[in-house]
Amino acid sequence: MTVDFSLAGKVALVTGASRGIGEAIARTLADYGAEVILVGRKIDGLTAVHDRIATSGGSSAPLACHMGNLDDIDRLFETVANTYGRLDILVNNAGTNPYFGPVINAEERAWDKTHDVNLKGPFFATKKAAALMMTGAGGGAIVNVASINGIRPAPLQGIYSITKAGVIMMTKVFALELAEHNIRVNAILPGVVKTRFASALFENDDIYNNIIDRTPMKRHAEPMEMAAAVLYFVSDSSSFTTGTCLVCDGGMTL
Repeated sequence: MTVDFSLAGKVALVTGASRGIGEAIARTLADYGAEVILVGRKIDGLTAVHDRIATSGGSSAPLACHMGNLDDIDRLFETVANTYGRLDILVNNAGTNPYFGPVINAEERAWDKTHDVNLKGPFFATKKAAALMMTGAGGGAIVNVASINGIRPAPLQGIYSITKAGVIMMTKVFALELAEHNIRVNAILPGVVKTRFASALFENDDIYNNIIDRTPMKRHAEPMEMAAAVLYFVSDSSSFTTGTCLVCDGGMTL
């Protein structure tokens, strides 16, 4: 067996693909030959990513979907099944963190929104994707974008941390149950990555400097560094790897 990162002929679906880590993942998968379905709440952002992929010679299709809404998820996978008849790769990247503050002061709507997008949506998307993978090419690869907050809660990000801990366990549960169907399920656990999603951390010098001081590599990550880890998990080069949660944090959790 040789090392092979080619995704030629494979159909991939990436949620939260309009910017940040999701865009980097989508563009990387397209660069390596996959037909990439770009999923996000607003079509405009997805169309911009689609255009950038086309400029680079890749192939993609934008589809709007709210990943916290089960009806939207049902419609999304119905469209995928009718259009492609298969799915080889799913990357559950969409996430939200609407509440930044002490968990004891959090309100129900913050809990519901964070849970729906970060955990409930990926759970049901994985169910739908697995069904397609079983009836299509006879296998596939699923990657969940969790967070180091799932193994070590972050200050003022309690609900987000709870949902990401759930994503880590969800990864292991699906990996165990889907292995016999040749479906591998893994996760990446990013540390601090330079994205708009993490802008609150970058805009506060005290918070940012504290994070960098606690990171052995003394820097933050770029989205493409997360995309490289996902590429490994979805390629045949990781054919004997499932249930793995890869920490990508510059050593912060050591």
